[in-house]
Amino acid sequence: MKEPISPYVEDRYAEKNEFISMQPDMSELPDFEKEKGKLPEPVWAGHDDEIAAYYKAWEIAFRNLGKPTKESGFVSPYIDAAFNGHIFMWDSCFMLMFGKYGDSVHCFQKTLDNFYCKQHKDGFICREINELDGVDRFYRHDPTSTGPEIMAWCEWQYYKNYGDKDRLRKVYYPLLSFHHWLKNYHRWKDGSYWSSGWGCGMDNLPRCDLELIPDSEDWQLETFHHSYMSWIDATLQAAMSCEYLIMMAEELSITDDVDTLKDEYDNLVRFVNEKMWSEKDGFYYDLKADGSFLAVKTVAAFWALISKIAPPERVDALCRHLEDKNEFNRPNRVPALSADHPDYKDNGGYWNGGVWAPTNYMVLCGLSANGKEKLAKDIAECCYKNCIEVYKKTGTFWENYAPETADRGDPAREDFVGWTGIFPITVLIEYIFGIRVSAEKSEIVWHLSKLEKHGIKKLPVGRDSFVTLMCKARKSQDEKPEITVESDKPIKVKVIYGEDWQFSFDI
Repeated sequence: MKEPISPYVEDRYAEKNEFISMQPDMSELPDFEKEKGKLPEPVWAGHDDEIAAYYKAWEIAFRNLGKPTKESGFVSPYIDAAFNGHIFMWDSCFMLMFGKYGDSVHCFQKTLDNFYCKQHKDGFICREINELDGVDRFYRHDPTSTGPEIMAWCEWQYYKNYGDKDRLRKVYYPLLSFHHWLKNYHRWKDGSYWSSGWGCGMDNLPRCDLELIPDSEDWQLETFHHSYMSWIDATLQAAMSCEYLIMMAEELSITDDVDTLKDEYDNLVRFVNEKMWSEKDGFYYDLKADGSFLAVKTVAAFWALISKIAPPERVDALCRHLEDKNEFNRPNRVPALSADHPDYKDNGGYWNGGVWAPTNYMVLCGLSANGKEKLAKDIAECCYKNCIEVYKKTGTFWENYAPETADRGDPAREDFVGWTGIFPITVLIEYIFGIRVSAEKSEIVWHLSKLEKHGIKKLPVGRDSFVTLMCKARKSQDEKPEITVESDKPIKVKVIYGEDWQFSFDI
């Protein structure tokens, strides 16, 4: 009897994936009430609701932790997406964006281990995996089977906070192999990438060429089909992954595939800036099959900021769209769909105007990466304030929020921590307080704007190392702040305040 033919074109780097043979970590899950004293402790005089919201988000997050089982084949404890009993690649990456601050209690980063350990021989990793039996929800070549390609960005964010080179070394090859799979199966001959509504994570945005398949229901095409388009977010995310894989390789002195990654990165940057930019509208668009723009302004275009492929004048143009009250500068910022589109919904309509923590955080990080801290602060203050107002009314957090009022989105799931933990935890620390950690540089940059006494205790800077930062109350933005810093290892602190005043000191 002949051996069955393998359906895989195997990727040589998938063989170097250490997670596939890893023994499962069956450690007991932490109890929030017993362990919450180990979490970073924010201090903000006169803002008890905000501090309560911070701890409420952690409480819900710890409630959603899960363990590997023999049936699942998972290898590490994980945080559940709070959606349907599956782990999601998209959700998990953004949950880790607040989870990075809870590492002293639980290593949220290991959630991604359960995707790496399920990698196929050709590099494929499914975007959604059942927690009970560990089975992929989608077949490899389903247009909705995987994405977005942001795990490399997520791992690098952790590296900035913890400087863990051993982790980088373990994840480099699974991430490289996954990129190969997308390059082989989700790329057009011009080098651009495609996705789908579910694959890009933004289910019902009106992003498809509806004239292409006239017999299809609009929602089916938008959700399940690639529409033969070059997708701006998928293409930018591919470029970003190339960049982070190159950075990882440099940190690790690895040369495998680096030259190929550099060539692809250069080609993608060139393609996006030559083909996907509308000079008339000052915006990056998806491309239809005939090469024309699908002229729908969505939050997907702002991946050009975090991927740092936009030249300065185009960064300024994108910022003007974020400031435009007819587009993305709504009472709650930033809606996923521009308000001047006919499908925009005042109540959010899910992605047709909803304000989402993951895409907002992407926008904030992108603005910071391009030196646009004032705009980032304005947007952060707006979405954070609305999140807290809804928390005060409902006692919880929601999957998404309305763009026109301080209300939950419609539809939106409650107790969604879930990625919405980004607002009360990460946005509070990084943008409301303005504290950014770079463990690999042994540095903290503090963009200080609050006048009340505020700061944070037990902030992790690397593994088993913590810093306490406190600022006394001030009377004006230009008053030089009086800072107290305690650290158990040498660290540089750079403080930026007022009209670009700054000072630095070493501890």
